[in-house]
Amino acid sequence: MRRRGLRFLADRWRAVVTLAAWSVLETGQTFLMGYALARALDQGFLAGRADVGLGWLGVAALAVAVGAYGTGRVYGGVAALVEPVRDRLVRRVVARGVREGDGGALSGLTQQVEIARDTFAGLVMVSRSFLFTAAGALIGLCSLDPLLLLVVAPPLAAGVALFAATLRPLARRQEAFLVADEGIAAQLGRVCPGLRDITAGGAEERVAADAGARIAAELRAARSLARWGVVRVASLAVGGQLPLVLLLATAPWLLDHGVTAGALVGALAYVTQSLLPALQNLVHGLGTSGARLAVVLRRLAPDTAPSAATGVAWTEATPTDHAPDPPRATVRGPVTNPPDTSRAAVQLLAQQPTPGTTPTAAPPPAPPALSVTGLTFAYGPTSLPVISGLDLRLAPGSHLAVVGPSGIGKSTLAGLVAGLLRPGNGVIQVYGHPVPCRAAAAHRVLIPQEAYVFTGTLAENLGQLRPDPVPQAEVWAAAEAIGLDGLLDRLGGPAAEVDPGTLSAGERQLIALTRAYLSSAPLALLDEATCHLDPEAEERAERAFAARPGGTLVVVAHRISSARRAAQVLVMDGQRVDLGGHEELVERSSLYRDLIGGWSRVGSQPPLPLRDADGVDAVAGPGLAGDRRHVVAHGAVGQMEAAGDLGDGGAPGGQG
Repeated sequence: MRRRGLRFLADRWRAVVTLAAWSVLETGQTFLMGYALARALDQGFLAGRADVGLGWLGVAALAVAVGAYGTGRVYGGVAALVEPVRDRLVRRVVARGVREGDGGALSGLTQQVEIARDTFAGLVMVSRSFLFTAAGALIGLCSLDPLLLLVVAPPLAAGVALFAATLRPLARRQEAFLVADEGIAAQLGRVCPGLRDITAGGAEERVAADAGARIAAELRAARSLARWGVVRVASLAVGGQLPLVLLLATAPWLLDHGVTAGALVGALAYVTQSLLPALQNLVHGLGTSGARLAVVLRRLAPDTAPSAATGVAWTEATPTDHAPDPPRATVRGPVTNPPDTSRAAVQLLAQQPTPGTTPTAAPPPAPPALSVTGLTFAYGPTSLPVISGLDLRLAPGSHLAVVGPSGIGKSTLAGLVAGLLRPGNGVIQVYGHPVPCRAAAAHRVLIPQEAYVFTGTLAENLGQLRPDPVPQAEVWAAAEAIGLDGLLDRLGGPAAEVDPGTLSAGERQLIALTRAYLSSAPLALLDEATCHLDPEAEERAERAFAARPGGTLVVVAHRISSARRAAQVLVMDGQRVDLGGHEELVERSSLYRDLIGGWSRVGSQPPLPLRDADGVDAVAGPGLAGDRRHVVAHGAVGQMEAAGDLGDGGAPGGQG
């Protein structure tokens, strides 16, 4: 960038010479301001010749008028340098926008180019002003008495050198701060539209941690920038204020060595009225605007532009994944193990080798699609574990339904497998890869209850989890398998624009399901992902996922039909679990029979929100006349409440 700047100035040397000539005329004011004041005192007022003193003051006033005329012509010279820069940047931005279809071209054209133009003009003004003002003041000091130059010049040079040394570090830290700020904005722009999915998947802590890391990075950049700002202030003190202190401190010595009182006053005028303001403008203008100009120019120049700050994008497939943490030995809260059913050892065994094969020639067994060993999780250090000592093993191609009362831990299990929650104890592996890690994330996709659809084309929404554009034939095949083909036809195909606000909850779920179906992840986790679909649409979507070649399906079920379709059903009951086929569980599991009975009486109901931190959650209850099917724990356990105790004031019908 420095070489480009020098080449730009060399190509416009006539404009540079013209600007310098008008600046010299402006500098005459600086020179005569201190020189005329010194002569007015020494040769006029202090010598008893008031007319001479007034004459020199008149010369100073005339110099101000001449300097003002030169200043007016300086702006024209600055425009001759600045406008070509603006024109070049506009051509570059427009060319890139047309050639690359750059969506940020409008911002670059309307805002960033104007920032670069105004900042460059300010830098030319303050740099030119300091250079010529300092030259005029130093020549004036030397003409008054070389001893004055000896006192003022060294600290001024030291201050300018110190400031020059801070320019590059300041620019880097200014850019780091801007990039960190852009990273926060980019992350929030992607996360905020998906807040429902984050809540549904239990990823609040993970997303909050990611946001906190970016905020901490911006704080570190701001502190580093502030530290270098202190050095910049120190350079201003050394170069602009220390000469004034030295002039006052050495005044007796200077007067003893032949410096006149008028020359000393003129030197003070040079420092306070010329050097100090010029240095302040240079430090504040070049120190802040210079860094901003460097950042903007790198944004606008494609061959030097840094990569855009990346934000954390929430998708159903994977949040931000990290390398697996080292094993932890902490157990959150006491874990009580009742006999027989306290530790669930549930396994869906991998496929057995074909009889008659030679053991030595058999390939190594494929890793299970999902392996859970000793999994324990609690939502707080003093809370009872939601999941305690769970062992689970799914072979590739398995189809498992997870059922249980509301708030029992079904979505928690899905969140743990997806890496959205960290277990207190235990190991989770997806196709042999520990959770969380990038390899495990690439092998699983989570579809939560609240489906995320963003404004854009259907093809962009459906191909969000694929690195490359998905062929239209594949999009149509997936849509037909899941049941999205009707919506595709109605909207006009994959290239049609979609507005999430115009879609129903069921249509958004179909888009999210098709997006997950098109992903390359073999393990699909459906966490109430079909609760807004009718039973026929739900069956079609689940059968499509179960039929994917090599695919493994885990469904958090809210209808008995989902459990009937699954090869195996996992019944969760607090710290106890049971596994088996539908018919087996009907025979041996009283809880499963109760769930079937509740499904039969109440029908399909979306899961209710979990709000009670103590674990007493709203439960859909049949037979209550006026409570809108929400029963709220109130009073002692088993105590019959009087009419009006319910939230809507209705009577607790159906009890007695």
